[in-house]
Amino acid sequence: MKFKLHIWRQENARAKGHFETYEIDNISDECSFLEMLDQLNEKLVGDKIAHPVCFDNDCREGICGMCGLYINGRPHGNDDGVTTCQLHMRHFNDGDEIWIEPWRAKAFPIIRDLVVDRTAFDKIIQAGGYISATTGGVPDANNILVPKHKADQAMDAAACIGCGACVAACKNASAMLFVGAKVSHLTLLPQGKPEAQDRVYKMVCKMDELGFGSCTNTYACEAECPKEIKRQNIARLNRHWLGSLLSRDRRE
Repeated sequence: MKFKLHIWRQENARAKGHFETYEIDNISDECSFLEMLDQLNEKLVGDKIAHPVCFDNDCREGICGMCGLYINGRPHGNDDGVTTCQLHMRHFNDGDEIWIEPWRAKAFPIIRDLVVDRTAFDKIIQAGGYISATTGGVPDANNILVPKHKADQAMDAAACIGCGACVAACKNASAMLFVGAKVSHLTLLPQGKPEAQDRVYKMVCKMDELGFGSCTNTYACEAECPKEIKRQNIARLNRHWLGSLLSRDRRE
């Protein structure tokens, strides 16, 4: 297969970026999108055409959340429920033109080319995305009864890999789906309830401080999430956020 690639190139966060066009052929339809970029970089370096294109990647199994590319106007490309590393070239037609960009968000500044700084997510987790309650060993933890529907909801929320597709898809660059998932998977379980109100308050305040936008309920985040995290987590986050404000007002 042969493709014409329009790739965003940018030296650093302060430099002015632009699209550069490259052509590549002899790509197998079984090749993953990142493997295709690997082959492009081998060509760029081997033929001394340009510096290799920088892009994030790690496990290449859809687990780590590192890979994140805006491909033809969609985070992670034109397939549902997959990360960029799980997208294969069989989802494109021979001769297609493909536009490849980094995530676009104030809170995700570009480092170089397609690589963005997503440490803002780490700072939100550091603000409150954890529990300090001790549960002992595995047998002790298993003695804590959890209703199945609550356990299922918590596990579904915990599937979030923090890739940032929800932010990239949102017109306001909101992180509400990410924060909602992280709050949900802790708050739904008994171990997370003692700190639930403080957790929500701290994480939402940190999210706002870092420059993420507000949610306006377009649900583009849910549509583009590779782990198909549901928007109900945003509703749960809003309920707990309101509860945390009322609780703080009573304490003050």
